[in-house]
Amino acid sequence: MLRRAGYACLILLAALAAFALWNREALVRLAAVNALFDEDRIVHNFSHMDELFLSAPMHMTGQPVPLPEGPALVMPNDWEDWLARRSVTGVVVLKDGARVHESYHLGTTQDDQRISWSVAKSYLSALFGVLLDEGHVESLDVMVTEIVPELRGSAYEGVSLRNVLQMSSGVSFDEDYLDFWSDINKMGRVLALGGSMDAFAAGLDARERPAGERWQYVSIDTHVLGMVVRAATGRSLPDLMQQKILDPIGAYGTPYYLIDGHGVAFALGGLNLTTRDFSRLGEVFRLEGQFQGKQIVPHDWAVESVTASAPTATGRKGYGYQWWTPSDARAGEFMAQGVYGQYVYVDKQSGTVVAVNAADRQFRAAGASDDALNMMRRIARPEEE
Repeated sequence: MLRRAGYACLILLAALAAFALWNREALVRLAAVNALFDEDRIVHNFSHMDELFLSAPMHMTGQPVPLPEGPALVMPNDWEDWLARRSVTGVVVLKDGARVHESYHLGTTQDDQRISWSVAKSYLSALFGVLLDEGHVESLDVMVTEIVPELRGSAYEGVSLRNVLQMSSGVSFDEDYLDFWSDINKMGRVLALGGSMDAFAAGLDARERPAGERWQYVSIDTHVLGMVVRAATGRSLPDLMQQKILDPIGAYGTPYYLIDGHGVAFALGGLNLTTRDFSRLGEVFRLEGQFQGKQIVPHDWAVESVTASAPTATGRKGYGYQWWTPSDARAGEFMAQGVYGQYVYVDKQSGTVVAVNAADRQFRAAGASDDALNMMRRIARPEEE
């Protein structure tokens, strides 16, 4: 009997070894997810996501036309303290279209392709505005299930394109990054293990409230928006993003998207670009869709999408179509924002764009977001110091 048990153990071990070998890449990616934000790895990881996950590179068709250099900006007195406090890795500041500050920290360089996290949502919004203008989508009031039949029977029944753009879909989705079993972390494991993001979205069936009733930050809404883009055009998100947005504004190096095991782009946070590229997106929207004399994003969309329109609670930050506005925003002030300290801040009145990349493990601490906003405002409005 002992001999039989020994044989059984050997067979089990052999099976486990074969399974591990067969799934080696998936297991490596899962391990990468578990260590992604470790203090001694996070800065390196955020510049080398293509070493940890599947990815789709976008090969630019030309070289970006450099922005003019302006007089060097005098930074606030506590600038160095702020950089350290927020674990900033890169900053680019534009004033009236000229680069007036550029610096890199914690061992990063201007060539690093940094993970955007939710700043990718604002890039997708820009792309969606172009596709809407081209007639690929009839209107924002079309139901997502009319364009993406795979979502029929899911929590996205009765949800419009406007709802997902404004994150007022009403779909139940736990966004707690600190809870291993939250929906956002389950989604991360689907991505790491080569599963299907589309199937994950279609499998959601719980609702918090009726669509359009109230804003709630639900990242999977952005993936659904990506599903709509792909279904409406028959093309991949990386291809569209390259042709419609990144090539026209000029992107440095080889940007890329993280993808799932089916080749589908991680639309809600998987876009990797240089900090200079982030600043160029801000400049496009500061100029209401134009860049270097060309209309890249339709004017009306470039204005409407950054205007707070979602049904957010009184006193909270505003939300447009995948763009944020501070709760006390002045006219022409808005931003793209991602976890761990990624920002594209725009203040039209002062002609300022501030792009920030960071590896801020304290980004959820009380006051962290305000700390970043206050510094970007002080850069934009030195006269108020």
